[in-house]
Amino acid sequence: MKILPSEITPYTTYLSRRALVAGGLGWAAVQSLGGFAGKAFGQPPAALKYTRNAAASIADPPNSYADISTYNNYYEFGTDKSDPSEHAQKFRTQPWQVTIGGEAEVTGTFGLEDILKPHPLEERVYRLRCVEAWSMVIPWIGFPLGDLLKRFKPTSKAKFVEFKTLYDPKQMPGQRVPVLEWPYVEGLRIDEAMHPLAIMAVGLYGKTLPNQNGAPLRLIVPWKYGFKGIKAIVGISFTERVPRTTWAGSNPSEYGFFANVNPQVDHPRWSQATERRIGANAFGPRQPTLPFNGYGAQVAALYAGMDLRRYF
Repeated sequence: MKILPSEITPYTTYLSRRALVAGGLGWAAVQSLGGFAGKAFGQPPAALKYTRNAAASIADPPNSYADISTYNNYYEFGTDKSDPSEHAQKFRTQPWQVTIGGEAEVTGTFGLEDILKPHPLEERVYRLRCVEAWSMVIPWIGFPLGDLLKRFKPTSKAKFVEFKTLYDPKQMPGQRVPVLEWPYVEGLRIDEAMHPLAIMAVGLYGKTLPNQNGAPLRLIVPWKYGFKGIKAIVGISFTERVPRTTWAGSNPSEYGFFANVNPQVDHPRWSQATERRIGANAFGPRQPTLPFNGYGAQVAALYAGMDLRRYF
């Protein structure tokens, strides 16, 4: 599906609309998540109510909605950047359930409304840096991942958190091809998952997530490469051992478990020292890659004493 120019929200218009959506998340807004991704799938994403977390946001202007919603890595819908926006429009995400398991006191299967209901939403403008050496700036709408995980009371054995994507080849045509091991799996160390910068995203640009961006629930860890941002989450499990994650398991020489943005550790086939920003300057001068994607002041202490060349 191609986005018409009239559907692209200019950044200045986006800023002016913030005043209309400021405030806490109402239950009606949570219920609207079902509308954009279920009975009204294929319709434009619905507006959300949220507050802006300026302290957690960067000052860079976000990429356009068109950039963000048409240039995607989402192999479940194809390997080309345009495939997800073209093939995900009829993806049904209502009803949606998330199964919680592993080393936690509270486990079971919960509806999306149960996952979201207690959490007020906020906007955070984060950098997204992909391992392919391109980047965007995206105004995500979500809530702290740690707040969600604490609800399930992980035990002292919970050292890692594993996330799993829906496996549904009928809806996700990319899963019919063995380009990766399906379903997609990602993971974090428990202290990473509890860090206040890690969020569960349910929207962007003030609206509910488009299907191609991971609706209805995706992970955002801004100091890591984009492949850590698992989409369409249906499973969360607390584990004692490192999860076997999809990219690290499929090609461990190229994709590490930690996946922290590090300009000093190159991909075997290209340098990570610089990146290009998608958008107006996509073919302009490259810019230096920032350690931890620019979030080092907040997260570097998580890796004190670690050899980041070895644990990449």
